[in-house]
Formats: sequence, structure tokens, C-alpha cells
Amino acid sequence: MNETRKQPRRQIGILEMASPDRDRLALWDIFKRRLHELGHIESQNIDFQFRWAEGRHERLASAAAELVRSNVDALVTAGTPAAAAASQATDSIPIIMATGVGLGTQLTGAASKPKANVTGISDLPAGVSELRLRFLREAIGGGDKPLALLVDRANPSSPLALRESQEVGRALGIAIRDYWVAGPDQLGDAISAMRSDGVGGFVIAPGAMFFAQRKALAELARARRLPSMSVRREYAEAGCLMAYGAPIRENYRQAAAYVSQILGGRKPADLPIAEPTEFDFIVNLSTANAIGLAVPRSLLARAETIGA
Repeated sequence: MNETRKQPRRQIGILEMASPDRDRLALWDIFKRRLHELGHIESQNIDFQFRWAEGRHERLASAAAELVRSNVDALVTAGTPAAAAASQATDSIPIIMATGVGLGTQLTGAASKPKANVTGISDLPAGVSELRLRFLREAIGGGDKPLALLVDRANPSSPLALRESQEVGRALGIAIRDYWVAGPDQLGDAISAMRSDGVGGFVIAPGAMFFAQRKALAELARARRLPSMSVRREYAEAGCLMAYGAPIRENYRQAAAYVSQILGGRKPADLPIAEPTEFDFIVNLSTANAIGLAVPRSLLARAETIGA
């Protein structure tokens, strides 16, 4: 009698720049549920190997190398630094960015196209930097105060975010000052420097390290009475003044669909880098009250408000 050979479980490596907090784990649950809907059931025909950097860039290279040595079938990354570390660790294993910026970083090949083994969902679609700056300036009542951009020195997407913000600032007549940090321990000094320099408010650039530190960022900004604009709803829920960006949950659903297609035989190069088409605009009224800011009604009419 011929026995049916049991197929080995497919192995998915997860390389995460952030920490395994409740919100981040909930996102990966969304990812897993979508894969389940597509026929990939954990502990039956698929397994997951997680590596968490907890906001520390220096942990990524060794974590990526571990996953590559484990012969995973695909690598899913959260955060551009994680995608960059994965890309440096392998040219053959498919890499799917759940969050990150591929174009304009070292994830791009010589022809300004994603490397052959990289695909996923982009976090920096055209136009969002302009709207974040416009909303922030409107929230503080206009004026000629410069605005600041908080940028992560170790994130490959940071120069791209700064360049786009500076171009928008020139077009709008807004002076943009950049404040660079190399890790969570430098956030307090950077925001204190903004306050001393007299900026009107600041935008937090996209970055998984910042996402992991969103509560600390909110507390620091509130303590210094600085209006903050962020890139995800979760920042505003943590206490930042405003957020404008795509719902991150959809990224994880899309990433799961990409993984399913790749496990079915598709090549990463056949799957274009996707860009979000829906965006949230959130204003935290509790934070506005705490920093003594009266957000214009014209702005609140376009936003979802949270807090009292």
C-alpha cells in the first residue's frame, strides 16, 4: 500500500522592527487570519518564526541572518530597516514588506525598481507629506514659525521623507528643520531642541522605531506643549495630537495576500509595490487641550476626533 506523504509545513519568517506590544501583535493576528482565509493554517500547513528588534536597529542584521539560515520560504518585514536587513541577508528568499518604503532606498535596483526578491506595500505614497504639513500648519494657526521633521538616522527611508518634506515646505513657504535621532534614548533631547528652537510643531517621519516609541513620543510632545503630526492612527490614540496616514491593518491583509501568491508560485517581481488608497485623519482633542491648542473648526470638520 502506498502511503500519502505528508507535505512539510511552509515556513514564514517575520522580521519586525517594533516591539511585541498589544497593538503590534493584533496586526500580526490580522495577517494570520487573512492567510487562514486563503488556506494557510497555522500548525497545519504553515508556521511562523518571529524576530523582534524592539526598536533597536542593531538587532536586525543578526535576526535576519537567523531567519535566512532557517530556510524560510518567505520573509515578511515590518519597517524599512527590517526590509533593508532582510534584503542584505538574502537575494533569493522572497521578501514582502508589510510596512516600509522600497523605492528610493537601497531596496531599489539600479533602474529604480524594487530588487527582484522584494515586494510589498509602500508607506510613503505621493502627496501625504504635503497634507501632513498643511494640516499641522493649519492646526497651529498658520504664522511664520518653522516646522520640524523628526527623522530616524538608521532608517533608509528617512532621507526620502526629509527630501519630500523640504520640497513641500519650499512650495508652501514653510521652513522645515530636521532633527535626527539614532535611537529611542535621543527622543527627549530632540524634542527639547525643537522647543528651544521655537518650532511651531513637528511631523514624525515614517518608521517602525517611532511606532514602537509612540507613547513616549506623545508624552514628550505634551510635556513640551508641542503639536505633533504622525503617520498612523495608533500614534494619535497613544496621545500624539494628530495623525494622517493609511490604516495599517490593511497593510497586513495585503501582505498576507502577497505571501499566499508567492507560496503558490508567483515571483516577487511579478507583484508590484502597492500603495494605499484610503487614509485616516485623526485629531486627539485631549492632547489639544493639554497643550493649550484650539484646533480650528474648519480642520476638525475634516477629521475624526478622539478624546474629550
